[in-house]
Amino acid sequence: MTTDALLAAYDEQLRTDAEMARAHEVVREGPLLWAVFDHGGFVSYRDLGGAEGEALDALVERTVAHFRDDTDVASFEWKSRGHDLPADLGDRLVAHGFVAEPRETVMIGEASRLAVNAPLAETPEGPVVVRRLEPGPTAVDDLTRMLDAQESVFGTGRGPSVASSLAELESGGSEFWVAEVGDRVVCGGRLTPVEGTEFAGIWGGSTLPDYRGRGIYRALVAARARSAVARGIRFIHSDCTDMSRPILERSGLEAVTTTTPYVWSR
Repeated sequence: MTTDALLAAYDEQLRTDAEMARAHEVVREGPLLWAVFDHGGFVSYRDLGGAEGEALDALVERTVAHFRDDTDVASFEWKSRGHDLPADLGDRLVAHGFVAEPRETVMIGEASRLAVNAPLAETPEGPVVVRRLEPGPTAVDDLTRMLDAQESVFGTGRGPSVASSLAELESGGSEFWVAEVGDRVVCGGRLTPVEGTEFAGIWGGSTLPDYRGRGIYRALVAARARSAVARGIRFIHSDCTDMSRPILERSGLEAVTTTTPYVWSR
């Protein structure tokens, strides 16, 4: 598929109610979807319906008022995309108290192209083992170690909780995968199928600094892609950092747009 076709599939299938499937609460306001998740508030949309200038400012003001006055979230994210109009959206969000976080690249590709064998290099501490976490007596400890490792890399404080991750694991809503050296999680990530679409997201891919450059992240991507193919999923999508992008490109994903989270906090 061409990049334009992949972007069209992304807009048509993902920037809809499907993106809100796991929210505790969703309110529709004009073109926007306001959601509350376990980790905080979230704003998304298919497009802004032509809103610009004063009309866009008013929409932003209503959004801030909703999360400030009608919810108890400590912060919420307005998820913008690089191909959205108007071009001055970011400036207007900043003027209303939002803080821009680092821009990421939206990557999409055929799951079958990622489902490859990815050999792992040995580490001085021992072999790397990639495995899928399973419900059971060790699940809480496994998830805690995985989420602690991710937070040590990302450091946002807005990641999912152990409780919500356990619920996802037990319900089958997401698969959780880790790469371990001994009992230490050195890389972890999720595979989250998007119900009613051809997509699954790969999220949370984070390798501890001392273990980078050994093919661990790519192996974790490949493991999740093989599982996606087995589930009949066609497309994989991910928001990735500049560090992850080259690995995903070598694996067969294409950059289709960018995304910049704008965060408002109390």
